[in-house]
Amino acid sequence: MDDRSDTALIALRRILRATELNSRLLASQTGLTPSQFIILQIVAKDGEVLPSSVAKSARLTQATVTALVDKLERNGLVTRRRDTEDRRRIWIEITAAGKKAIAESPDLLQDRFQGEFRKLPEWEQAMIITALERVSAMLDAGTIDASPVLDIGDIDRLLNS
Repeated sequence: MDDRSDTALIALRRILRATELNSRLLASQTGLTPSQFIILQIVAKDGEVLPSSVAKSARLTQATVTALVDKLERNGLVTRRRDTEDRRRIWIEITAAGKKAIAESPDLLQDRFQGEFRKLPEWEQAMIITALERVSAMLDAGTIDASPVLDIGDIDRLLNS
């Protein structure tokens, strides 16, 4: 391999490793994956929310959100409540334990990334996006379904289950 490709691979490995380490830290402190934690944050911000709204906010499919909410509900972090006027609608609400998990959690790597990325001039943001999309295409990963979550493995995987 040449030096430039080695340097690129090292940078990719560091990103993957940072994502993995942050996921493990979050899991050890809260028992949650980054994806589950983001769903919990959305529910906490909105108070009570419909699953379709959570899916839209998180840019995940309804089925993925259902799997993530199932795990959060089993851990007592959210509850589901059927709407009194329209029994087909289900509201998701955060519990006291869910609020505590958010308060005690480490910073998410993606929050750090988003904060730093927003500080960059628009031309540099566009350049980074173009480069990352190119790398994704080089790895034949352009067709892989992904959400804007720095996480490892399947988004709807279940920890401690």
